[in-house]
Amino acid sequence: MSEPLLQPGDPDPVRVVNPDGRAPLLLVCDHASDAIPRCLGGLGVGPRELVTHIAYDIGAAAVAEGLSAAFDAPLVTAGFSRLVIDCNRVLDAPTSIPPVSDAVPIPGNRDLAPAARTQRVAALFTPYHRAIDARLDAMAARGASPCFLAVHSCTPVFSGFRRPWHFGVLWNRDGRLAEPLIAELARDGMVCVGDNQPYSGRDGHGYTLPTHAEARGLPHATVEIRQDLIGDAAGVARWTRRLAEALAPVVAALTGWRAA
Repeated sequence: MSEPLLQPGDPDPVRVVNPDGRAPLLLVCDHASDAIPRCLGGLGVGPRELVTHIAYDIGAAAVAEGLSAAFDAPLVTAGFSRLVIDCNRVLDAPTSIPPVSDAVPIPGNRDLAPAARTQRVAALFTPYHRAIDARLDAMAARGASPCFLAVHSCTPVFSGFRRPWHFGVLWNRDGRLAEPLIAELARDGMVCVGDNQPYSGRDGHGYTLPTHAEARGLPHATVEIRQDLIGDAAGVARWTRRLAEALAPVVAALTGWRAA
């Protein structure tokens, strides 16, 4: 693999928004982008599929950016599609570089040589996680012990089941952030909140939270927002505001922080 994976014109493998944000809150978005390195030729997937949920979490990056602005919090986002390499999967997981995603074949991921896998890890996966560590180190250096929130989105229908949840909050053993966030979101009786729904934070599939937040003992959670709610700017604004309103008192209670 002598040719670099990333070529001129490709985006950066990681993007850091508001790196010096003062809130004791780090936001991350593992599946922010649908970008594919040019040299991979779309992985052999049709252009229609590359703008669907199999490639990225629709609306999640926009919500995360809204939260970053609302809280003055740093945000780290992955620069490439989860189809190239999933930054929220352990590297030996079958879904790390998926040959099939939601029944859609990914020809460019079939029978991938070990050197090609290693190249994707080095070019995309490692820089993203180093950037998260760098932000946490910088926050610790100024005396902050932040909350850690991963922002994701999910399809409204999966395997024929229509998901009722507006928000899902995923967590494992540490409920310091997750449990009060669920309670705050549920204060609005019109909002349906899933506790470890539509996925579970206890299934062992995730990489980002265990590696960065659990390892440092930080209060943490993943939030899933239904994609049909945040598919346009108006929806993003509405549901970002609702999430921010619920998150603010939780962060304040855990850290003593108050917005200016």
